[in-house]
Amino acid sequence: MLLLERLEDLKHHLSRCERKVADLVLGDPQAAIRESLAAFAARAGVSEPTVIRCCRALGCIGWPDFKLRLAQGLASGGGSGHSAVQAGDDAGVVLAKVFDAAILMLQRTRQAIDAAALEQATRLLAAARRIECYGHGASGIVALDAQQKFYRLGVPVVAYSDAHVHAMSAALLKPGDAVLAISQSGRSPELLGSAQRARAAGADLVAITVAGSPLAALATVAITVPAVAAAPGPLPGGSRVVDLAIVDALAIGVALRRTPLIPESTGLET
Repeated sequence: MLLLERLEDLKHHLSRCERKVADLVLGDPQAAIRESLAAFAARAGVSEPTVIRCCRALGCIGWPDFKLRLAQGLASGGGSGHSAVQAGDDAGVVLAKVFDAAILMLQRTRQAIDAAALEQATRLLAAARRIECYGHGASGIVALDAQQKFYRLGVPVVAYSDAHVHAMSAALLKPGDAVLAISQSGRSPELLGSAQRARAAGADLVAITVAGSPLAALATVAITVPAVAAAPGPLPGGSRVVDLAIVDALAIGVALRRTPLIPESTGLET
């Protein structure tokens, strides 16, 4: 795993001060490479030992070693892979940056996804008597898209983005039912509460979320995506693009298991 990806995955396990270091590096890795330890610590508003602790958490000996590995990753294409949108960029430049960001996130996610987990999730959803899709914010849009995809396959399915509604619905699920929960952080207390209720009711839980999150740990099967896919960049809500692609893969896989139709004849492309 590349250094920036490891830093993004590790960020949620760091202390508050160490997260300041992580956020500053992720926001502008090139600036971090150019700065001395003292200058970077001052800009982050933390002590120099805090910066060193963050470096060592990533397996680096210290600040110079961290900067060297960061520079090597950027040089090999392991950085953000795209330029941030700048004031004055015309529409064509913005379009190119947005597409580059989306392509990079999709490529990284494709390489990182566990094919066995995807297969297990597909079989579980294909066998489910009923599917409920939960998500908040941008993930709620993905949940609605999943509802549309599975509904076209003749699967009884609903999507909820209201925490109170999916909390009540989850408690009424039964063995043989399944929940598809989508969360960028995997740490939403409301979503976790509903996921726990669904599991307690005997339903299976498929999660699309980041590795190491509480939601991933709770799931029957978790399809985990690199946390770096949600890092700041020119694509607001960029993780949604990744999640929508995963939903498409699940829906087509379910279609292949529930019907003899080929993917082009399922209507999933519209």
